[in-house]
Amino acid sequence: MNKNKPLDQVRSTGANALNRTSKLVNKTEFNGSILDRLMDFADSVPDFRRSDKGNIRHRLADIIILMIFARECGCVGRADIIEFGYHHLNKFHRLGILRKGVPSESTLCRIENGINDHAMADRMQDFAEVFHKELLKKGCGTEIICIDGKAERGTVQQNGRNPDIVSAYSFNTGITLATEACQEKSNEIKAVPLLLNKIKLAGKIVTADAMSMQKNIIDIIRRNGGEFLIELKANQRALRYGVEDRLREHTPLYSYTTGPELGHGRIETRTYRIYDGLEIIADREKWGGNMTVVEYESDTVKKSTGAHTSEKRLYVSSLPTDTPALGHLVRSHWSIESMHWGLDVNLMQDGIRRKSPRAARNLDTIQRIVFSVFSIWKGLRKKRSDKKKGVAELMRHISMNFTKLLRFLSQK
Repeated sequence: MNKNKPLDQVRSTGANALNRTSKLVNKTEFNGSILDRLMDFADSVPDFRRSDKGNIRHRLADIIILMIFARECGCVGRADIIEFGYHHLNKFHRLGILRKGVPSESTLCRIENGINDHAMADRMQDFAEVFHKELLKKGCGTEIICIDGKAERGTVQQNGRNPDIVSAYSFNTGITLATEACQEKSNEIKAVPLLLNKIKLAGKIVTADAMSMQKNIIDIIRRNGGEFLIELKANQRALRYGVEDRLREHTPLYSYTTGPELGHGRIETRTYRIYDGLEIIADREKWGGNMTVVEYESDTVKKSTGAHTSEKRLYVSSLPTDTPALGHLVRSHWSIESMHWGLDVNLMQDGIRRKSPRAARNLDTIQRIVFSVFSIWKGLRKKRSDKKKGVAELMRHISMNFTKLLRFLSQK
């Protein structure tokens, strides 16, 4: 007995399908929505394939949209993406996508390795900038931009190291604004200046880890009208130990404690002490002027065992000592670590193997767009309950069926 295939698995590209496509495309329900902007992003990525010779079966924009949709719904490997495309092929047809069927796994591999990773990252920046401006208009105070690098664990270069990608993450909107890949024989110190030159810093606060405590990086931030708060560690040995010695002789101008707070199975109390760097930092002229020193001390008690731990960290900032909630800036920087954790846990970034750094960065760009879309959706929503939803919860919801995915992406 012959069984009919479900409607979603029918691979028809006939006249009826094209007619339905034209009817849906003519509707204006997606104009200005997340989906509409994703379509613009996919169309803007330059095609590396020869258009004058050969048989190009699939549009590059269609393949990019397929990868984004599939990863929004939790697909990890190329085989999962292809299965997702076959299952929803008729619905892709109605959107005017994948009119010649679903690309093969080898085609997806060639696309990931062939797209110019720098150009694709720049197009991602254009996509992010549109929503970034819209969300900032809602009045979220001074913007905090977090700078940090992430190793691509699924790719190993010829020197045995994992490629690093440094990103600028907006704490206020939850969007990755721009990325810059570290060269094979380089590190974040050379990549961060290139990244900072891609974004607007005037009137914004840049937070970074100790790797960015470099004179040229601070000069770029000051020159572009931004402020900074950067962790101080032993990579700046003379500055670090000099500050530690002088702190014992000075009394903090301001001191306040937050907590105790219960979270992640531990009770934490945080103490912040604010010092004027005028008498503490000896070579302040080297760093472009006076700076503020922030001493952060954390006392943690593990709830299950009662084990007690304590740690201290030092930060330097260009902000005045009377700036309210400097401790909030210290904690805000950890948001980029949470975003990196989300890429690994929700999108399985470290578990996906890629042979070349170019393919790894293109994968990273797609996944950062996917992760940013969830933040954009929450930022555009008005209900507080929607704004509090996590990425995993939203992925489960939209992966139930294609209609829920389209409704999710139709948010304006």
